[in-house]
Amino acid sequence: MSSDTKQALPGEPPRSVTISDVALEAGVSKAAVSRFLGGRFELVSAQNQAQIEAAIGRLGYRPNRLARGLKRGRTRLIGFVAANATNPYSVEVMRSAERACRARGYSMMLCNSADDPATEQDILDTLAAYSVEGIILHTTSERHKTSARTTDEMKVVLLDRLLAGSRHDYVGLDNADACRQATQHLIGNGFRDIAFVSETIAGVSTREERSSVFLSEAARHAGVRGRIIEADLADESALAALVAAFVGDRDGSLGPKAMIAGSGITTLRVVRAIHRLGLAMPDDLGFIGFDELEWSPLVSGGITTIAQPTDAIGGTAVSHLMDRIGGDLSPRRKTVFQGQLIARRSSAAV
Repeated sequence: MSSDTKQALPGEPPRSVTISDVALEAGVSKAAVSRFLGGRFELVSAQNQAQIEAAIGRLGYRPNRLARGLKRGRTRLIGFVAANATNPYSVEVMRSAERACRARGYSMMLCNSADDPATEQDILDTLAAYSVEGIILHTTSERHKTSARTTDEMKVVLLDRLLAGSRHDYVGLDNADACRQATQHLIGNGFRDIAFVSETIAGVSTREERSSVFLSEAARHAGVRGRIIEADLADESALAALVAAFVGDRDGSLGPKAMIAGSGITTLRVVRAIHRLGLAMPDDLGFIGFDELEWSPLVSGGITTIAQPTDAIGGTAVSHLMDRIGGDLSPRRKTVFQGQLIARRSSAAV
């Protein structure tokens, strides 16, 4: 909305300049001003065009682009709903998506549901009220049925996580391949007791797939034990206690221990817990984190990571969304990208 205002009397709040003000100042009709602002110059005489342009300059009028877009059914707004805006993955994909939107003449509204389904629902309702043309949704939960119903009639691309019953396009990582890479790398380097660390897994498709593939891959190798550790990342003391318990557990342990963090934010929290406990990687504990974070090469000789192609993921999500906005009615697409294991000291052979 325009922030330009017409001169107000002392003590009165400033008032936005309207088309009516411009018409009165220029001595023309409102219809003539509307035609001029809409670029229909052939319907406005040269003299009236000059008068309108001069009036706009004197009053400092700027059109309300949102209101004009609503009248035409085009707001050129895209909503990006992040499940957790502090997650490094969300930040990197959002940056890529924003660049892709801007290149197409769209603006992007960033919203954070903070891992709360109710907040996510409020955000979706608000975005619908603003008549955004499309939404990139990193949903809080696959089982959020209300969100699924809300987005039925909207142009939506799902990011990273599925939404049960949804017919929308999906863009994300090949989670199965990424977890196989991580698990095989640790086993190949001599680790025999491996834990997959994650926030609550049930209801989040990405976590369910990654943990399931990890367990099945570990089970394929004789003499290897795979286990799942679910943690509240907000409680750093509790997380450190879980890491200490895993490292100290010798009951049935088959050999050197290692952990795989199930996401970028989990990677950060687990590495902090490892340092808090004074553990050395890989001697006390091997480690692989999801997402290539800026500090990954700098800590303890380097943290091994599964890097996601966030630029390609964000750009593809926008591309698919623009196709749907443009009227593409082809069947639902599921586009997945390969992760890259970047090996560093934290998972070196023991």
